[in-house]
Amino acid sequence: MRRWLKQLQTAFGASFLWLICLIYFTQGFRSFVWTAVSYQLKDRLKLSPSASQFVFSIAFFPWSIKPLYGILSDCIPIKGRKRIPYLVIATVLSLLPWLILGLNAPLRSSKGTLMILLTVQNLGSAMADVVVDAMIAEAVRSERAAFAGDLQSTSWLSMALGGICGSLLGGYALTNFSIDKIFLLFSILPTIQLLSCGMVEEKSVVDSTIFSELSNSKRSDMVNGNGNASDEEILNSVEKYKNSSLRRKKSQKNSQKRASVKSNFRSSLPLHWFRSLKEAIYSLCNAFKQPMIFRPMAWFFLAHVTVPNLSTTTFYYHTEFLNLEASFLGTARVIGWLGLMFGTFTYNKFLKKMKLRRILMLAHLGLSLLGLLDIVLVSRLNVTYGISDKMLVLCGSALADAINQLKYVLLSYSSAESPVFLRGILCLLSFDIYVESGNRYCTSISGDTFNIYEVQYM
Repeated sequence: MRRWLKQLQTAFGASFLWLICLIYFTQGFRSFVWTAVSYQLKDRLKLSPSASQFVFSIAFFPWSIKPLYGILSDCIPIKGRKRIPYLVIATVLSLLPWLILGLNAPLRSSKGTLMILLTVQNLGSAMADVVVDAMIAEAVRSERAAFAGDLQSTSWLSMALGGICGSLLGGYALTNFSIDKIFLLFSILPTIQLLSCGMVEEKSVVDSTIFSELSNSKRSDMVNGNGNASDEEILNSVEKYKNSSLRRKKSQKNSQKRASVKSNFRSSLPLHWFRSLKEAIYSLCNAFKQPMIFRPMAWFFLAHVTVPNLSTTTFYYHTEFLNLEASFLGTARVIGWLGLMFGTFTYNKFLKKMKLRRILMLAHLGLSLLGLLDIVLVSRLNVTYGISDKMLVLCGSALADAINQLKYVLLSYSSAESPVFLRGILCLLSFDIYVESGNRYCTSISGDTFNIYEVQYM
């Protein structure tokens, strides 16, 4: 393990690895604070399951437009840099809402204000997720491509570790701390993430462009008259450069040329940005038209639209009717995060040679069988046979969450092995989140339409 970490540190640098692991750990640790949000909506604001589902559907909408953040950071650099400035902005957006909610009681007690602040927070988290994925993709190019799987394993394990810690500590915090303190405690991680952004250096896109312009101009000068210089002339030129006055003149000429190139480049920036955005959107549209991407997208659409998202309703059922404690629900979520860690090791050891279609088929067969356990739980058949509610929740919801985590791990690992499939999987995951957001919204509307949530559970 130590040797493996040293190899990654040598290949990517300690500061880069720290930032990547910290961001993914924070993404997993979000379960610590979002459990508190669920209880805030249910207990403090007294919202119905349909109203809570609607709040979550709006709050998580920024995750459904993740491709836009990637296009924006790729095409419009900030001060010549594409990643770190956007990561700083994203971290600030994910930090400020928790500070505001933790320090201002009236704002977190208002449904509209709370929904807006949660949406802003998810905007920052989604943008940070896109930026860090782009940083990983750039880091494993060319000579470091052999470490692509190792870096991806590190990121997924960091997220799983964060999810385990967040789920376990979230239940404990809800029984021992108030909601405002939980919000403030979670804001520590985005603060550390914001400070860590300054540890990673990023090359300026503008400086590299200027350098290429200068090198091209020097090449043109050599072609136009200086390309056939003899060895004696080269030696004489070397002696001339030793003269300080000539050196000063040359530096002034180079600085003037660099300034002219920089001014011309900056004057054409808006046009360059527009062309880059146009090309990126055009390539994305073309990617959606490819059969390798369109067909899996259709499968993902059917796989998610046909199964309604009942996570909020299930949460209300677990807490209101079954009276399950927050600590137990946190422990149940740990099984899902353990599925993420298990999937990371399982794929590397046993599933690399298995076709992805077969893996997904087995995963969805398992999800179908586990979905029947929810029917057993609601119909109370488990009580008839002496099976406790907690055991059934662990075997049903928690294992289903673990299989879902395993599925996304396999998709991500498969994307690393094929450049074409990588483009497709990015579209798929973004489309998957979009469908998930729409599924939440449609579920909340159907609950109100059919008056499902206004009656008792039994």
